[in-house]
Amino acid sequence: MHSSFGNRLFNTVNAVLLSLLGLATIYPLWREISRSLSSGDAVMRGGMFLWPVDFRLDAYHIIIKSDYLWTAYGNSLFITIVGTVLALLLTSSTAYPLAKRTLPLKKLFMLIVLFTMIFSGGLIPTYLVMKELHLINTLWAIIVLNLISAFNVIVMLSFIRTIPEELEESAMIDGANPIRIFFTIILPLCKPVLATLALWMAVSLWNNFFQSFIYLNDKAHMTLPVLLRQIIAGQVDAEAMGELNAASSDSVIAATIVVSLIPILMVYPFLQRFFVKGAMIGSVKG
Repeated sequence: MHSSFGNRLFNTVNAVLLSLLGLATIYPLWREISRSLSSGDAVMRGGMFLWPVDFRLDAYHIIIKSDYLWTAYGNSLFITIVGTVLALLLTSSTAYPLAKRTLPLKKLFMLIVLFTMIFSGGLIPTYLVMKELHLINTLWAIIVLNLISAFNVIVMLSFIRTIPEELEESAMIDGANPIRIFFTIILPLCKPVLATLALWMAVSLWNNFFQSFIYLNDKAHMTLPVLLRQIIAGQVDAEAMGELNAASSDSVIAATIVVSLIPILMVYPFLQRFFVKGAMIGSVKG
């Protein structure tokens, strides 16, 4: 069956537009990689940077020797890993009972969850709460502030509703209690949506700048986004950054950006096969 001229034209235009969109998405990352592998003088001159100019590894040598970088890296990893695990546990354990038709006051609980999507306490009340909890200038402040999201709860809730209730009824007949059913039956069946939410949460925590900038004031608790901002603003002293100077600062910034992207780029391929299925099923059912 031959496609019509209109279909061929649409497919061609679609392919061209998607190719241009893909290039526009990939080029900024490729440019930073090229800049990070170029000499400081070449980076200062500017340009498109389709490939490294005067290939050098000086920028990576500088940041690898920096204690600031590894401290910030460790803090960001701790926040991302612990925060994602705890957020998944709280999100799933909140969504599971809300998926039950027999839950008392179910509509009230759902209203409370939806209310938080529209209204929040704001920055100053939240800061005062964190201060009263003695979480200011601790990594736990960022973790606690991102433990649960109403949107993620709804996505998880929608996915759990697709699981046949007969599975739980069969397990209860065999003597399993609700906690065992949740951990041994529900969560394993929720791998697609859990992987999707884990990716969303991890990326959000890894790139979290504003909250880290507000609640973390000690250099020992600095995260990668805050460190990158300080390098760009020239607020990191030369002794802490080793050989950083005006001629190589731009290439160091590019190298820091590239290094900060490595964990997310490594994790995404393993979660990609669950991503589309989890996002589609979790968002269609409601």
